[in-house]
Amino acid sequence: MSAESNFSNARFMTVAEVAEVLRVSKMTVYRLVHSGEMPAVRFGRSFRVPEEAVNQYLKGAVVDGRSETA
Repeated sequence: MSAESNFSNARFMTVAEVAEVLRVSKMTVYRLVHSGEMPAVRFGRSFRVPEEAVNQYLKGAVVDGRSETA
């Protein structure tokens, strides 16, 4: 998602919901957010991740058998 994204129609997920979808720990989601790999919006002391950001992350994580970092 670009920095100029319009979030007026965005659906947001909690860190726990993202962790459940990705089947990882909440700490892993926090690491993705803090490293900038997954965009998030901070509300007070908690983060909300746009649903589209989770979808984009999953699309980018697809492995098709070819090594991209060899």
